Amino acid sequence: MRRQAGYTANRRQSAPAIALALTTLALASLLQCSDQAGPVQAAGQAAKQSAKKFEDPAPPELEKIENIEPPAPRTHPGVTFHRKPKPLPAGAVTHDWKSFLGPAHNETSTETKLAKSWPKSGPPIVWELQKGTGYASPAIAGQRLVYLHRVGDKEIVECLHPETGERYWKFSYPTSYSDRYGYNDGPRASPVIDGDKVYTFGAQGKLHCLNLETGAVYWRRDLPAEFKVPPDFFGIASTPLMEDDLLIITIGAPGGPTVAGFNKFTGKMVWGAGSEWGPSYASPVPATVQGKRRVFVFAGGESRPPAGGLLSIDPATGKIDFSFPWRSRTYESVNASTPLIVDNQVFISASYRTGSALLNVLPDLTHSVAWTTKEVGLHWTTPMYKDGYLYAFDGRNEPDSSLVCVDWKTGKVVWRKVPEWEETVDNNGQPRTLSASTLRGALLQVDGHFLALGELGHLLWLDLSPEGYKELARTWLFAAKQTWAPPVLSRGLLYISQNERGIFDRKPPRLICYDLRER
Repeated sequence: MRRQAGYTANRRQSAPAIALALTTLALASLLQCSDQAGPVQAAGQAAKQSAKKFEDPAPPELEKIENIEPPAPRTHPGVTFHRKPKPLPAGAVTHDWKSFLGPAHNETSTETKLAKSWPKSGPPIVWELQKGTGYASPAIAGQRLVYLHRVGDKEIVECLHPETGERYWKFSYPTSYSDRYGYNDGPRASPVIDGDKVYTFGAQGKLHCLNLETGAVYWRRDLPAEFKVPPDFFGIASTPLMEDDLLIITIGAPGGPTVAGFNKFTGKMVWGAGSEWGPSYASPVPATVQGKRRVFVFAGGESRPPAGGLLSIDPATGKIDFSFPWRSRTYESVNASTPLIVDNQVFISASYRTGSALLNVLPDLTHSVAWTTKEVGLHWTTPMYKDGYLYAFDGRNEPDSSLVCVDWKTGKVVWRKVPEWEETVDNNGQPRTLSASTLRGALLQVDGHFLALGELGHLLWLDLSPEGYKELARTWLFAAKQTWAPPVLSRGLLYISQNERGIFDRKPPRLICYDLRER
């Protein structure tokens, strides 16, 4: 049996650490029910998604907006401010981070002049917010950061200053979501900023369009109630996509639509697409293929029998170019890794004994299969592409996770590495040595290298190439489980969500802003 990558300890390991290992193994087994998965369904054939016109079941009314002065930022009672960030280095390239996975929708950043080494304690903390529950990442535009989390029985949208943590405004609404598998009950989808508006999508599917400067509500919808969508395994987690004047959302309504485009100003549905597949935990992504703008949706959540796959959609009309079934036969399974588009090819991947596929988008916008493999199956992590190779954290659970390099042309695994090292921790006043790992980490490609955020709060600078894996720097930001939200980078500042209480210091969940600017 393969050695568990995250918590295998030497003989100096303490009893509490052993208990921690057992807790992790219990979490890893939560979704291993009914794991007698058969082969991936109909992988080589395009599915016929019936053309159907969908009506908007409950077009929203625009709410009356009072003409109020945008509030100035004020001290946030839940924020601890540590220090001002360093000035931006001369010539540094920076950008906003307005939605999930960043400006290119693939967790790749064009920012430059970032610090590649840190003191032992890691990059300095600028500020930290004691947050509620949830797995969302923040969205940032200019001098405003928007964060969605849950406190008590309310989901809370907060607009903060990205360099100070001071708060401009707060908006909240009730929620009763409860996770059936015992994970936390907060929102999963990240906010989306577009111009003077911000859009949020809660764990129960409550969709809001707010004024970015004031927090005033333009319109609101309850999509599961309106489209009669039953609860999915882990609530709603797919972040909406802004494409021109449309907010594109994976709804997964029974009988359709699978995906819908909503007018961003009015909230009314413009088109619906797909009738056979339910929602998923992957977010829609845009790309230009064969000279045409398209949106790719990796659908498929709870259904009997399990069904789902990739849809290629014309965002202007909602017309489906092709659908490609790709889904585990295990009932308790999901499609959760967002598609990666490179030139005229689309990569999709799923765990639960499913595997990966690379599709060619042809000039007539149909598709062919470049290759498939069962050697790599991503759970929810986002893969990276660089110079003809794909890099990703492979594996469904903590014990079987690893970092892989895959030849983009052939689908062959070039190398597979389990990043491991020893950590000495203070456990009740006694130093203990544990074997640690990134487990199911998240990659951010930036400034010529890769930042890796480990599932237990480690941060690493990596050099990844077909020749192998090289660690450039490493620190343990915090020791906490379920660090699943990908890192966010804007103007040289790194934002990371600690989603669970600290294992050793018992610090509560936090949104933390780190200074990554080069000296």
